[in-house]
Amino acid sequence: MKKLFLISTIIMSTTSLAQEVLSPETLWKLGRVTPLGISIDGKNIVYKVAIPSIEENKSNSKFYTIPVTGGNAIEVKETKDLVKDKNVSPDGKYILSSQEVKTENILGKEIYPELKKADAQVYNGLDYRHWDTWNNGSHNHVFFAENKEKAKVIDIMPNEPYDSPQKPFGGDEDYTWSPDGKSIIYVCKKKFGTDYALSTNTDLYEYNIETKTTTNLTESNKGYDTNPIFSPTGNLTWLQMKRDGYEADKNDIIVRFKGMDINLTANWDGSVDNMLWSNDGKKVYFTAAVDGTKQLFEVNFPGLTRIAVTVKQVTSGDFDVNDFIGFSGDNIIVTRTDMNHAPEIYSYNLKKKTWLQITKTNDDTYAKLALPKYERRYVTTTDGKKMLVWVILPPNFDKNKKYPALLYCQGGPQSPLTQSYSFRWNFSLMASQGYVVVAPNRRGMFGHGQEWNEKISKDWGGQVMDDYLSAIDDVAKETYVDKSRLGAVGASYGGYSVFYLAGIHNNRFKTFISHCGVFNMESMYGTTEEMFFTDWENGGAYWEKDNAIAQKTYAKFNPIKLVDKWNTPILVIHGGKDYRVPIGQGQEAFQAAQLRGVKSRFLYFPEENHWVLKPQNALVWQREFYKWLNETL
Repeated sequence: MKKLFLISTIIMSTTSLAQEVLSPETLWKLGRVTPLGISIDGKNIVYKVAIPSIEENKSNSKFYTIPVTGGNAIEVKETKDLVKDKNVSPDGKYILSSQEVKTENILGKEIYPELKKADAQVYNGLDYRHWDTWNNGSHNHVFFAENKEKAKVIDIMPNEPYDSPQKPFGGDEDYTWSPDGKSIIYVCKKKFGTDYALSTNTDLYEYNIETKTTTNLTESNKGYDTNPIFSPTGNLTWLQMKRDGYEADKNDIIVRFKGMDINLTANWDGSVDNMLWSNDGKKVYFTAAVDGTKQLFEVNFPGLTRIAVTVKQVTSGDFDVNDFIGFSGDNIIVTRTDMNHAPEIYSYNLKKKTWLQITKTNDDTYAKLALPKYERRYVTTTDGKKMLVWVILPPNFDKNKKYPALLYCQGGPQSPLTQSYSFRWNFSLMASQGYVVVAPNRRGMFGHGQEWNEKISKDWGGQVMDDYLSAIDDVAKETYVDKSRLGAVGASYGGYSVFYLAGIHNNRFKTFISHCGVFNMESMYGTTEEMFFTDWENGGAYWEKDNAIAQKTYAKFNPIKLVDKWNTPILVIHGGKDYRVPIGQGQEAFQAAQLRGVKSRFLYFPEENHWVLKPQNALVWQREFYKWLNETL
């Protein structure tokens, strides 16, 4: 009997070890779940699943319904009448939409009609290009029309050279109906050209459809005002940052009640991601980063009573709570991820405090995979702080073996490093290729208090670099880490971090990978598009000789100043349509490495922006990423 048990144990162990591991090809076959809402009858969740097609180089989507209590998903061809349309006015009379409108002549052939073959473009101010698109004189405008076929649409921003929805990522969350259906609330930054590029001052505007007049509702606030919604009792609610020019300021929930603006999260040391009112209008639920995860919170709404406003964390665990879908009885429906699992729809029972996974789009794929293990580690920084470091271990991890390790440098620079799931910088995939991944929640990350988040501004090459090195040095002490095979990888600010570390690492690392990283802070300042970002982060312009903060940034924290110390192989990746960190940054870095005789490679994507979105390009990215590591680490 003991012999049979031993044989059985060996077989099960061998089967476990023989499981597949996540590959780039498998990653790009996973279904990507996007919720559309709860059905009008409240019985089903409506969602779509996008499946990338490598052959077609695009994604194809299918739509489904599934009971709010879980069960079998049913494919549907049409979702229009299944979910309430927020763009239809409360009385059903009107519908909102948005489209681009030509507001100015930019093209040479528009200015000089007789020169029809000219391809010149003429600009009198900044914002001449944004994210991945050149300004052609068109702007997004909000329209309304009677809710019937072929109804005349009316532009609520006629001839205005401003955008609503906001470019480049705004959607219909930037506009909504008032509860009485008599006015439209929309988000807009009513600045133009250079003023637009220097400011984050969006406001909420109210357009009265009867009088055709517009009122600025948030004129006194100089930072971002976004995401307008109304409570069930009719109170305008939105998210607000206070400081103009600071895109990563504390994001608070504001409720306008009886003419007063009440900040529900003013005394809570965190930053709100998104929000949803409870059905009775007594609470606002929201998500926010906390200690390396993104969790569900609630805050009560006391109106003008003396009842204290209290923020409570509702969920906890090593996962991220992401999109709100709605309520079903005592359950709140959301999407959830962790480092090993792409988004799926979950239900959380607010009374029982229990989770139910509703969709299981990729479960069959995961069942075939041996997945990595992730661990929390708390490292003491050089200034005596406790820093969370995520450590992701390869599948079938054996502590008696030695593994190469990758220091992951997060972008942002202010962004959370939580239990999210990326289809490019995928920790599960990195670990599945045999690397220990070290991902520190260094200075500048949400979820550890606003002070921690703000410490990175104007100090890009300072304490944060010590944070990185503290993290990799601490994990490298483990017997399972091969200290002679350490690499550092990252994108955006993470790419900057790689360039900077290449000049100060004192031979810790054997290889580097930098994607869309800032290399030369002076030329970055001269070519990027959102000037408020560089002004805030750098402390000003490089020519401001009397500005001590700016001069320190450009002299001390500029990777180009450290190139004489580069001696380690580096892969440089960049997109041709990246206007946030323009292509010259990658070119300058690659050229410097080549001319210094440092082993280097340049991976260029002519039609990609700050990201890599096309399936075949994404696979090239993954294959070159791991090929470089195989060659150099």
